[in-house]
Amino acid sequence: MDTSFISLLDPLREIARTGGPVVIILMGVAVLTLAVILYKVWQFAVAGVGRHKALSEAIDAWDAQDRSAARAALERSTSYLAPVVNMAMSGSAVTFDRLQSETEARFAKLERGFRMLDSVAQLAPLLGLFGTVLGMIAAFQALQDAGAQVDPSILAGGIWVALLTTAAGLVVAMPTALALSWLESRMEAERVLADKAILTILSPLGGAQPADAEMVPAHG
Repeated sequence: MDTSFISLLDPLREIARTGGPVVIILMGVAVLTLAVILYKVWQFAVAGVGRHKALSEAIDAWDAQDRSAARAALERSTSYLAPVVNMAMSGSAVTFDRLQSETEARFAKLERGFRMLDSVAQLAPLLGLFGTVLGMIAAFQALQDAGAQVDPSILAGGIWVALLTTAAGLVVAMPTALALSWLESRMEAERVLADKAILTILSPLGGAQPADAEMVPAHG
């Protein structure tokens, strides 16, 4: 194995040895969390989250009553929402609720793993604090065992080692919370686009509404 890679692992090994089991657990959680975040980014990229140019062109053309242009643009779209929009354009008696349930099923796949990231963001600091409490207990026990020959360095050393677990918990939690916030904001934008697409197809402004338009729930 490359010696430079091994040298990079040495600080992590020292932190794990100093921090004890809690830091080791947090390091494992960090690796798992990073894997989930990278997978979600890859999944978003493959699904085309945020890339709906052709789909938006299809929706705008449909709203302007240009059906042929709308279908041509839809055929060019690689968006995961294209099948839902195609279902809405098909002219079959499909309701707003049915179309919305189809989009929610697709959103559920993209949001899989969000709960795990949320749990890590909330529990990692608590786990770090738990390690700190255990470390402080050990430090005061060592101080008590020293008896009359108390060395302040014993307490100081125990405290900084104990606080190491709190720092590790925050290091894991803060990037996780930021990543989760970014992912959730992307999904919120996707929901806005999907609702707009469905309502536009069922109730276009450029002409008469489809036969099933009365099934669309009133808003406002």
